[in-house]
Amino acid sequence: MKNQLQIDNYQFIKFINIKQKLILVYFFIFLLISLILSFSFGSFHISLLDLLSSNINDLQLKVLSEIRTPRVILACLVGASLGVSGAALQGLFRNPLADPGLIGVSAGAALGAAFVIVLGSKFIPEYLFGIFILPLSAISGASLVILFLYVFTKGFGAKGITYMLLIGIAINAIATVFIGILTYVSTDSQLRGLTFWMMGSFGASNWVILSPAIILIIGSISMLLPISRKIDILQLGESEASRLGVNIQSLKFKIIIFSAICVGSSVSLSGMIGFIGLVVPHLVRLLGGVNHSFLLIGSAILGAGLMTFADLLSRVIVQPAELPVGLLTSAIGAPFFLWLIIKIKR
Repeated sequence: MKNQLQIDNYQFIKFINIKQKLILVYFFIFLLISLILSFSFGSFHISLLDLLSSNINDLQLKVLSEIRTPRVILACLVGASLGVSGAALQGLFRNPLADPGLIGVSAGAALGAAFVIVLGSKFIPEYLFGIFILPLSAISGASLVILFLYVFTKGFGAKGITYMLLIGIAINAIATVFIGILTYVSTDSQLRGLTFWMMGSFGASNWVILSPAIILIIGSISMLLPISRKIDILQLGESEASRLGVNIQSLKFKIIIFSAICVGSSVSLSGMIGFIGLVVPHLVRLLGGVNHSFLLIGSAILGAGLMTFADLLSRVIVQPAELPVGLLTSAIGAPFFLWLIIKIKR
């Protein structure tokens, strides 16, 4: 049975039925439409016909290649990473209300970024890391949380899920306290930067900081997709999954580590963006079913499309200024979350 499960790791697509494949096609079409519109519309408009026919001038090409393209790609990557990590963690905890922020990784990344925004100039020379200082500090905060989780749950052991949830709650509370303290001691300019970062934005994206994120996020997603069948078996319970040949500790390790890398990398570059990791897996599940071979791929594609579209709205609603994209995702996600709780209660 173990050998069979190992073979299934690399054949997870065959477990997606015809209806689900059709839904994935619809998700992909939505993503393509969102990408095309995002490349065209913004405070600097580029004609859609000129864009599709490659008939653009030097200024439009510069805006497209140096500003808009890295921004759109980052939004796409962040949406995909949050969607996949949300689906994987919901499968791990066997809880439809699980979220990437549940285990405290997002809070750790936010605290690391807040520390640099408020106190970084006093402790870390700017020439040392340059533009990488903010994402590196956020990833360091997320990595520290992962280390705590690993130590206190004894390597993500069989009985570590409850402790992991409790530690995540504690980390979120501690991070909130320290972020509050940093907010209190910050100057006006630091407070503005910290507040805007906490609301989420893709405005600071560029090719230099985007390149490492592409490797980390795509690499992590590619490691989560092949274990989708084992996540399905895990829904039967840990003891039953273990009898069927699933290495529970190894599976937990992969889900936690690669989900944390996805979330930490995303938060480090875009700030705090809520509800995507919660809402997207539910939409995919409602439309096409619960098997994780479909759910993880669908969450990646739909998450990328929704995040790209949300970033487009943030750029066009109040032109030439822009709304923080985290406000839009929360405005959409919060009512959905409330409806979900009411539905589960009924």
